[in-house]
Amino acid sequence: MRSTLSFLATLFAAQGTLAATYNILDTFIGPSFLTGFDHQAIADPTHGRVNYVNQATAIAQNLTYTSSDTLILRADYKTVLSASGPGRNSVRIQSKKAYGNGVSVINVRHMPQGCATWPAFWSTATTNWPSLGEIDIIEGVNDQSPNHSTLHTTDGCTMNAGNMVQTGSLATTNCYWQVNGNSGCGVAVNKPNNYGPSFNANGGGWYATERTAHSINLWFWPRNDNTVPNDVKNGASSVNTATWGTPYANFVDNNCNFQTHFGNENLIINLTLCGDWAGNVYPSSCPKTCVDHVNQDPADFKNAYWDIASLRVYQ
Repeated sequence: MRSTLSFLATLFAAQGTLAATYNILDTFIGPSFLTGFDHQAIADPTHGRVNYVNQATAIAQNLTYTSSDTLILRADYKTVLSASGPGRNSVRIQSKKAYGNGVSVINVRHMPQGCATWPAFWSTATTNWPSLGEIDIIEGVNDQSPNHSTLHTTDGCTMNAGNMVQTGSLATTNCYWQVNGNSGCGVAVNKPNNYGPSFNANGGGWYATERTAHSINLWFWPRNDNTVPNDVKNGASSVNTATWGTPYANFVDNNCNFQTHFGNENLIINLTLCGDWAGNVYPSSCPKTCVDHVNQDPADFKNAYWDIASLRVYQ
């Protein structure tokens, strides 16, 4: 007798939502992140207690570091801040290229952790947000798991769990950014060690996203998971999503026209602190207020860093 997951995988493939094979388009490893992405020294759109710095400053202050197989992005953890001055120096990078339908696979060893942290790996268009949508792949706050992958759109895009073949749980259904405090439509990852301290203690893992004309599908495999597909694990020159099993998130276009709600999007990796989400749900188990913690306790942000082994884009 087949397991439930095997049945779901068969059903998912039968629906025709999975493409067969995608070929490598761009590979970012170590120094290639510095040429393929721009550091955005901008005011934080989510009103975090951060000061996003340019690439030269990030490198000089060791907030961005690369080696042959590593990208480190981090917040400053040495400076006590003035309450009336700028926020804690941090980093937000955005891909020079925008991508449409295809696959991205990110191999992360460590994500930022700690009270007040709000790390994200996501994609959106650079102008007129969110007219071409937003896809949050990795996002969370204050070490609170699980990871939620979420869509944010203009009006007229909703999800229904009955139409989605996935292993994760649909947490919110309306993707329209102007309702429910811009919570979007999100799916919680169901595998262990998918976010925060437990993700880091386990050595991280892989997040993969597939965009097609009719679906947006996401997978997660923890480090040392014996179900990691070989093409994902080995960074192959081509990947076949039909062999990856059932995704944890299967956003579909039954009640959302993907052709009008999504377009070419840039990939973004960032770390903000406090702000509209992390600040508003700052737990009582964390020290002080969110902003005071950021201002006064720099050493507590020593683990607030990304360690990324690679990012590959396939089409």
